[in-house]
Amino acid sequence: MIIDANNLILGRMASYAAKKALLGNHIDIVNCEKSVIVGQRKEILGRYHQMLQRGVHSKGPFLPRMPDRFVKRTIRGMLPYRIAKGRLIFKNIKCYIGIPDAFKNQKIEALENISILKTNAVDYLKVKDICNSLGGKV
Repeated sequence: MIIDANNLILGRMASYAAKKALLGNHIDIVNCEKSVIVGQRKEILGRYHQMLQRGVHSKGPFLPRMPDRFVKRTIRGMLPYRIAKGRLIFKNIKCYIGIPDAFKNQKIEALENISILKTNAVDYLKVKDICNSLGGKV
């Protein structure tokens, strides 16, 4: 199953992908940098910058700075990744920046019901902007 993350709300898309992966499907998510988080820019960035300032630089917590890894980390939080079954399921989820050449001729699902365009949310921030704010180079 290939999911296009363009204008999809990150949390809803992540829970959908986690449910499908738990059923045994192989999940590929393309255009990860174009998924969105709903909320005001200042609050979203403040929350992630606060996570970076916690702890010790050598012990974490560590936040991914690339959009594909950022999305995969979000999905990991919705899986039982600390047990063996969860780790195997987590390996079946792949995230990509843009659309790879291998997927251009295949059917890509666009999940219309979890799109930001279907909601009344005015304030949102793209994952690419969050990663750039954290120091990522996309």
